[in-house]
Amino acid sequence: MGKHLNSKNKISEMSLHDSIQPTKEYWIDEETPWEEVQPGLTRQIMGYDGKIMLVKAKFETGAVGNLHKHYHSQVTYVESGEFEMTIGDEVRTIKRGDSYYIPPHVMHGCVCTKPGILIDVFSPAREDFLGHEMLDL
Repeated sequence: MGKHLNSKNKISEMSLHDSIQPTKEYWIDEETPWEEVQPGLTRQIMGYDGKIMLVKAKFETGAVGNLHKHYHSQVTYVESGEFEMTIGDEVRTIKRGDSYYIPPHVMHGCVCTKPGILIDVFSPAREDFLGHEMLDL
């Protein structure tokens, strides 16, 4: 498959995401490694193909998910803990059972106030989590 370059000479979204091979069908929690993102924050990639990705993010109290934005759509479910979540200009306290949606290109981040786990779904897959440079879309 050929690579398609955009005006900045980067691989286009379609060719990169089309080239991401799907993962195995089952991901067993105890068999799936956690990777440290920064102090107090680890993540476990649970499955993906080029169109979608599921990630667990474990936070210790005081850990920060730095403010950032990306072109991916994101939906997150709070499995446990409590967080001060910022999406755009709005800050809300979220806890177990809550969820949120982040549209593409909207600044967001959080501070963990009680240790917990967030379950993130991204579309398309976060190529930067797989060792690729994030596309500039």
